[in-house]
Amino acid sequence: MHDEFRTVFDFISFSARLREVERNNNATPERKESVAEHSWHLALITWVLHREFERELGHTLDLEKMLKMCLMHDLVEIEAGDPSAWSTQHSPQLRQTKALIEEEVAQRRFSPLPGELGSEFLGLWHEHEAGTTPEARIVRAVDRLNPALMRYLTGQGWRDVNADAEALDNLQLPRLEVSGTLTAMYRMVRDDAVAQGLLTTTSAE
Repeated sequence: MHDEFRTVFDFISFSARLREVERNNNATPERKESVAEHSWHLALITWVLHREFERELGHTLDLEKMLKMCLMHDLVEIEAGDPSAWSTQHSPQLRQTKALIEEEVAQRRFSPLPGELGSEFLGLWHEHEAGTTPEARIVRAVDRLNPALMRYLTGQGWRDVNADAEALDNLQLPRLEVSGTLTAMYRMVRDDAVAQGLLTTTSAE
């Protein structure tokens, strides 16, 4: 029991380091967002909107599972890092390398957890990455929308990634099509960002 307690304590200590990992989008106009902040916001958005997701899909969703995915799916980034989606979007090789590194971290960090914890963490992480269940697809969609939302809310815009409205659509919409609610929210963000000069467009909208 003492060894198991130490293993859990070490994992909790490891998870605290998620606060140290910076994302590419801002949390406020003055500083970058941490992955821990991002994970919390995903969980809150998923909780707030989950009844709407159920209405859209026509069946119930496992909210507890979704919240767990939100909170734990990025833990591997403590050691694997958090490359921007813009840097991997058009590079299958970079995406494959990223997936291999994250799998190694997941196996090493989640598998040793005692009892059913290890299999639960690893199973949820694999389910999220595969994106084959309704819960995983919704969480992945919220995850994709969130940085665009933060770039809009903080006035950061997309100049640092040299993206215009068309490029943003290409990144966002394939993941968001699982939910009309998230798609509509994205279009609000996109259109307001264009109107405010945070996002450029090359055609009449």
